Amino acid sequence: MNVSRPSVHPVEAPPLTDMAAQNALRVRMKDVQGMPGTTGGLVLRLCQLGFAAISLSVMATTSDFPSVTAFCYLVAAVSVQCVWSLSLAIVDVYALSVRRSLRNCKVVGFFTIGDGITSTLTFAAACASAGITVLIANDLNKCDVNHCKRFETATAMAFISWFAVSPSFLLNFWSLASR
Repeated sequence: MNVSRPSVHPVEAPPLTDMAAQNALRVRMKDVQGMPGTTGGLVLRLCQLGFAAISLSVMATTSDFPSVTAFCYLVAAVSVQCVWSLSLAIVDVYALSVRRSLRNCKVVGFFTIGDGITSTLTFAAACASAGITVLIANDLNKCDVNHCKRFETATAMAFISWFAVSPSFLLNFWSLASR
């Protein structure tokens, strides 16, 4: 019997032209706003930096913050937050200006660990400062001799800075975990 047998003939892809090769290099995965190297990420970093700097400057302008350990811890934590956010804002500006994606596993891991540490420090310092502020204002009724409004403002700015760090940490962690 003369039956034809199916055969598979591999087909080679046509060679890329110069224009197609250039377009292939520009293809990027969709960036989620808020991740490193995006405009949303830069906005989050600038918010973190701004609120931490406001908290630091308000607390540093009071004369009696060194007498309370929680307030010293707040100053130290928001100082670290300011340095971290400023350095990553500079990295984000560079990545946006040269159109680079910051999706390298090691870079995202570094950002995730740094955001986790700074967010934990900022949150713990803000909680400790809030507890002392409530103690001074409500329990001891010593707002007349202390700078309660400044302490409350610095604590609130630290909490807002933590709220801005949290999305950065979660998006970096999600990006790292989804690899």
